[in-house]
Amino acid sequence: MNNLTPTSEEILACARSLIVSGGYNGFSYADISEVVGIRKASIHHHFPTKADLVRTLVSRYRQDAEASVAHMERNTPDPRDQLQNYVGYWKGCIADSSRPFCICALLASELPVLPPDVALEVRGYFRLLSAWLTSAFERGAELGFFALLNAPRVEAEMFMATVHGAMLSARAYGDPEIFGLITGPLLERLSPRS
Repeated sequence: MNNLTPTSEEILACARSLIVSGGYNGFSYADISEVVGIRKASIHHHFPTKADLVRTLVSRYRQDAEASVAHMERNTPDPRDQLQNYVGYWKGCIADSSRPFCICALLASELPVLPPDVALEVRGYFRLLSAWLTSAFERGAELGFFALLNAPRVEAEMFMATVHGAMLSARAYGDPEIFGLITGPLLERLSPRS
């Protein structure tokens, strides 16, 4: 998957933007053909089916997320800063509509109609995030940074659901400020009370 041709990369980038704007069923190879300027047969050469294309896209997205998490854990050891950076990244994306939206959050809402191999990749992305967030909550609690009301895994799932829900709410309202309004209190409520 790392040896994709420039044309394959262009097809993936186009598919990503089409998923963000209309979901899995909101685009076809004809749409990609028009945007990228190649024939549908050429797209099929690179990705035989739409499921292959989107599975590759989500797999790449998950790998990028893994690399980002590993980078953050190496360079930002404080779990409070990690969580703040995670929220801050998505806040920037929501505020700047030219930046990427979480395709896995969008595709998760379509899980019942996604091909099984695409659904598997989407679930893998959420499992990755859950494991990382659980680890951050565990470390934060051990260091006395977080006063958790629930088990770290439960806190991680609630945190992830709130961030992704805030993305969708901001999109639904057409107001990027909604994201900050929802996510702002997330870290504040974790701080130990004196």
